[in-house]
Amino acid sequence: MDYTKKPFNLTGADLAWVEQTFAAMTQEEKLNQVFVDMLWNNPPKEVAASQGKYQLGGFRYNNMSPEKLYEQNETIQKSSKIPALIAANVEAGGNGAVSGGTHLGEGIACAATGDPKSAYAMGYFGCKEAAAVGCNWTFAPVVDIDFNWRNCVIPTRCFGNDPDTVLAMSKAYMEGAHKAGVACCMKHFPGDGCDERDQHLVMTVNDRSVEEWDASYGKVLKGMIDAGVPSVMVGHIALPSYSRFFKPGIEDKDILPATVAPELLQGLLRQRLGFNGLIITDATHMVGITAQMRRHDFIPQALMAGCDMILYYRNHDEDIGYLKEALTDGRLTQERLDEAVKTVLAFKASMKLHEKQKAGTLMPPREDMQVIGCEAHKAMAAEIIDKSITLVKNTRNQLPLDPKKHKRIVIYTVQSGGLTQKIKQIAHGGKGGSVSDTLAEELKKQGFEPTIYKVNYLKYISPHGINGKKALAEVSVGEFAKMYDAAIVLCNVGSFSTTNERSLHWTIPMGPEIPWYASEIPTIAISVAHPFHLIDLAMVPTYINTYSGSKEAIRQTVAKLMGKSEFKGTSPVDAFCGRWDTRV
Repeated sequence: MDYTKKPFNLTGADLAWVEQTFAAMTQEEKLNQVFVDMLWNNPPKEVAASQGKYQLGGFRYNNMSPEKLYEQNETIQKSSKIPALIAANVEAGGNGAVSGGTHLGEGIACAATGDPKSAYAMGYFGCKEAAAVGCNWTFAPVVDIDFNWRNCVIPTRCFGNDPDTVLAMSKAYMEGAHKAGVACCMKHFPGDGCDERDQHLVMTVNDRSVEEWDASYGKVLKGMIDAGVPSVMVGHIALPSYSRFFKPGIEDKDILPATVAPELLQGLLRQRLGFNGLIITDATHMVGITAQMRRHDFIPQALMAGCDMILYYRNHDEDIGYLKEALTDGRLTQERLDEAVKTVLAFKASMKLHEKQKAGTLMPPREDMQVIGCEAHKAMAAEIIDKSITLVKNTRNQLPLDPKKHKRIVIYTVQSGGLTQKIKQIAHGGKGGSVSDTLAEELKKQGFEPTIYKVNYLKYISPHGINGKKALAEVSVGEFAKMYDAAIVLCNVGSFSTTNERSLHWTIPMGPEIPWYASEIPTIAISVAHPFHLIDLAMVPTYINTYSGSKEAIRQTVAKLMGKSEFKGTSPVDAFCGRWDTRV
């Protein structure tokens, strides 16, 4: 590797620091330099003691208040002999880096605006908020391509299904992030979005042929590399076509995720695509890698295959021990370890962390935290929302809604449950109260009389199960049409890691919630998360993707439903899921 070339572009003084720092390192310090730890609300004294002992290369933290994060990150840098990398997932704005940060917009929302300036704003304003608490590395942009509407990992996080759009948006995000002083890490090489499974739970597969991959994922990755992206996160994703290309005759059982596949990291990423920056694994707790081989083997194999950093240790001493064993028995060479360490140092030098450490400016002034959640950033978020909300379908011309004609509106809510949904509500500014409550409040302000429909399913439990027919029959079709003038089906279903949630699940089978009423009264479906719910709501004539369940998104959606504001978004994915019946 040539650290004087793109993306690091090190000067003679930078290179001298890398070499001098490396020469002064002990073997133990080298081993620790390749690890990124996960902090989870650790007390500052604990952070100081741990970093003072281990001297890890970097950290990824859990969100806390600005003040607590500032103290934590300041403690990290004061405890580090070599300045530390401090990372966050600034994928959709400052909310990914600090509690109270501004949710600028998911990747798909930025793409729906049709304007790369939205992605630039997401990168710039989001990373300004991250930098204010000492974050210097963003695990973004998400450069995956959503080729499979069934995919449960990246439908809202990526910039859609068109490689050219994904590349334009990703480059714009990177430009904004770098202007804000935060280095980018694009993810997830060799590309998510083909498999419907989740590498948190199983190794996933990118099934593109060599030619198809080159024209899609390869185009995006090469474009980002040429634009100077300094780091890449590797997913626990197999790419059989290229494994077979570089290793003719390889058996299926020997095809491994890119994390531990040298033919993909060295043959494809380094040589064929020409990447000269830092490579980091995705989290090594994921079953996508842990089910492929013993941790004893894949921790050193990840380095030997070409990764420079390992995202999270499970047990520090145990994982370091695995590397030491591998150095002894030859599964990991000293030469490869040294190269990885030098690459980590070169990455830090490219960010001028060594100069900032010397000048005492690794942490910004405390007053910089005033930017977090500020009105200017909220205004930009509102602009992205306005330009992104998408009217996907309106086949019966049911809009606009008018309080005189559609005064009584019944709201049916389908949402994910558990911790994931609570986190999403908080992240999107929805503290205290559900998205359906917010929708009802906004409709009331505009003169409607909304009713949030709730099923008391305990009434319908029998020895033979839940009696949906009885629940459905409580109100006749004629009575229902007299009670309500319109219906809204509000879908707030998303997933992460443990649920693989995408489909809509109704409370009672064949019960009163399911849109039997779509032919009886005007019926509108609104998805505030997953963009592909038309697959389950093909019967609904009007369908809208807002890409966010924030109060501002709901407020603007109501205005657009009433014709007070036009729908400006264009779907960056096939929201019809490739079917004819969803278009009717």
